[in-house]
Amino acid sequence: MQNERRLAVLRAIVEDYVQTEEPVGSKALVERHGLGVSPATVRNDMAVLEDEGYIAQPHTSAGRVPTDKGYRLFVDRLTTVKPMTSAEKRAIASFLEGAVDLDDVVQRSTRLLSQLTRQVAVVQYPTLSRSTVRHIELVALAPLRLLVVVILSTGRVEQRIVELPDDIPEDITDASLGELRARLNVAASGQLIGTAVEQLREVAVRLDQRRPDGTPGDGGIAAAVVDSLIEAMSDHRSDERVAVGGTSNLARFGDSFDTAVRPLLEALEEHVVLLKLIGEATAGGLVTVRIGAEGPYQELASTSVVATGYGPGDEAVATLGVVGPTRMDYPGSMAAVRAVARYLSRILDEA
Repeated sequence: MQNERRLAVLRAIVEDYVQTEEPVGSKALVERHGLGVSPATVRNDMAVLEDEGYIAQPHTSAGRVPTDKGYRLFVDRLTTVKPMTSAEKRAIASFLEGAVDLDDVVQRSTRLLSQLTRQVAVVQYPTLSRSTVRHIELVALAPLRLLVVVILSTGRVEQRIVELPDDIPEDITDASLGELRARLNVAASGQLIGTAVEQLREVAVRLDQRRPDGTPGDGGIAAAVVDSLIEAMSDHRSDERVAVGGTSNLARFGDSFDTAVRPLLEALEEHVVLLKLIGEATAGGLVTVRIGAEGPYQELASTSVVATGYGPGDEAVATLGVVGPTRMDYPGSMAAVRAVARYLSRILDEA
């Protein structure tokens, strides 16, 4: 019973400190939270919590503030994640469903997440290595020029212009282009990028063989197209792309600028740092919370991260989350991160 009461006291301290950024006293806790015990009992509980490292007294005669250990216990003992209201759910759905392409989806998700949480939002673009091929399209632009388009499961669209060799045995017809398109899609559709590349190479080798009548095969065309497709599907530079929004929200933490905000502002300029900060994509709707020194960078020890994976179906192909000082609304941030990830995953699944 005492442990449950002390947990209630800790929960009240965290909630009040997040809201006011002022050290919390026993009298205020009793008045605001109806703990059902006297201020003296609350003071005793606060003394125990302080001895155990869950709260701290910033200076003499002040109230108490949560420590990183206190925030961690608070988050771990959350019985439920704060649900989004019906109005918030409708707003999320209508805002994201108006997107026209993947870039627009990611940018909208970033803005929405920063608005919902009043933190800095970070959304990683879907990674190629975790994508599958949805469709390959070939379009003739000129007698010796093709447009090659590959559409991935994550909504990404990669395209290349292919200049065909001058010594191809015959002009490209709609029929031959359709046959090649069908062969490529049979080989690659539904396959992960790595497997698709191997299958496409095999198609090019088979088509390079001579026909039964002894004439050259379509290997020259197929080889050029496959080389272009492999180049498009092997360009992993965009895997390190992230969208960042809500940097202005850091202005709310003016008194902790030097310890929390300044290092975070510097980190926001390095996408590789941000990717490591928000962590690997996690499937199954799992929301991870890293508090203070639990993160990968010591200079960001005053920072917390709430993140989760997103992607079509049950597959996590990238990560999104929010970053901010440890004094954040964890239940609200966790709910917003989870909700935006679910809607973003649904959009990718339907793309």
